Amino acid sequence: MNRPIRNVAIAVMVLFLALMINATYLQYWQSDDLTSLSKHPDNNRVKDAAFSEPRGKILVGSRAIALSRKSDDRYDFLRVYPGGAEYAHLSGYFARNLNLGGIEASQNRVLTGDAPNLFVNRVIDLLGNETPQGGNVSLTINPAAQKAAYDGLRALGSKVRGAVVAIEPATGRVLAMVSSPTFNPNRLATHDFTAAGKSYKALLADPLSPLNNRAIEERLPPGSTFKLVTAAAALSSGKYNPNTMVNGGASLDLPQTSKNLVNESRGGCGGAKITLTRALDVSCNVAFGSIGLKLGADALVKQAEAFGWGQAPFTDLDDPLTRMAVSVMQARDQDGNLVAIDKPQTAFTAIGQSNVAATPMQMAMVAAGIANNGKVMKPYLVDEFRSADLDVIKPIDPKVLNASAISPSVARQLTQMMVSVVDNGTGVNARIRGIEVAGKTGTAQSAPNRPPYAWFVSFAPAENARVAIAVLIQDAGVERNAISGNGLAAPIARRVMEAVLNQ
Repeated sequence: MNRPIRNVAIAVMVLFLALMINATYLQYWQSDDLTSLSKHPDNNRVKDAAFSEPRGKILVGSRAIALSRKSDDRYDFLRVYPGGAEYAHLSGYFARNLNLGGIEASQNRVLTGDAPNLFVNRVIDLLGNETPQGGNVSLTINPAAQKAAYDGLRALGSKVRGAVVAIEPATGRVLAMVSSPTFNPNRLATHDFTAAGKSYKALLADPLSPLNNRAIEERLPPGSTFKLVTAAAALSSGKYNPNTMVNGGASLDLPQTSKNLVNESRGGCGGAKITLTRALDVSCNVAFGSIGLKLGADALVKQAEAFGWGQAPFTDLDDPLTRMAVSVMQARDQDGNLVAIDKPQTAFTAIGQSNVAATPMQMAMVAAGIANNGKVMKPYLVDEFRSADLDVIKPIDPKVLNASAISPSVARQLTQMMVSVVDNGTGVNARIRGIEVAGKTGTAQSAPNRPPYAWFVSFAPAENARVAIAVLIQDAGVERNAISGNGLAAPIARRVMEAVLNQ
């Protein structure tokens, strides 16, 4: 072979080698990036390919709340949501020209079959010349509890803003999660993209923000439900027990200010001195403000953090559209540094006001932690991953978030105090015949020109609890004097508890 021919042969070999290296790099190393809709939202080829393959099901028990059906248009498959509005904030939606949300987004790789633990199944489908099948995602939701929560919020009116979260205390399994108002995901998943776009714009423009999952995204003052955290700190300090006498007067003279802390009734709580149990029964602001001052801000912050404040432990819906808001205790300055809590703020912090803010999920975690002898479990929604044939690929095991937010003895004392709230105090609407229910009401003040927020947290049975619940009614469209945790939120909590206990 003469030299020119040899040089040409070497050049061709180098070009082929470069081509192979480039193809390998693109197909192996960059494939995820190049086919990612989040990084290349205008890649119509990728969108069309995704619409032409069936996604896995989202399951609640044996029922599919999201699945793919054959369609008679160019996209082959249509995503449909038999769970409808009741499950919309959990399922999310799969749409060609819109963002994903919920499980559709957070578990997208499983539903498409691209997750590593579904690789073998996908290869078998390809070798068998079958349409690749996505994996199924099974949720922890209790259908009866979910329906009770959904119906309870709907009964307050179509424009009510609120949320319900129910947790199994011993495991952290999410038994119900409902946000109101909600939406119909089928209108976004339709292949009539013009209609889908109009529906989406209408949802974005709606002042009630129906796309927001208030159960995990809405962070508001928890009001008197936070008194459970203050009571936990007091009992844990060793300086208080359920029978300790505390301030029951009509007002508390706050240091460093001319402003006094008063009770919701503007009157006393039943005497100059009342027991700590009675203070929780009647939700006495003066009592808990006084306790907060004696314990100090650091003790309140430490106890709140033990229950999960400052964290966002619920990650099963952790995508850009649905992400758990971090519950906070303190304000931050313009540089992002925490601002110290002064004494007047400490008193208001102790009753769930000032800069205290929490999600319904966070308050459900507080109730669940007390019910679980002080052990706070990481809440989770995804129960297991399954193949298209419903074989379990990966079960999800419970995880401990904090093994000792409070001691078992403090948990028992606080439980009995919460039982008294339902039996003798402000939570009577949560009573269930033959069952000891532990609960706490909350009516959190907001802006002067709007009604307060109504809260209720509870668990049942008081011993060996099977369900812990937080209900938030952000706005029910009723007069200010009709807003109360016992009046609006407790009946919903009772129905959800009954749904779980009657099974």
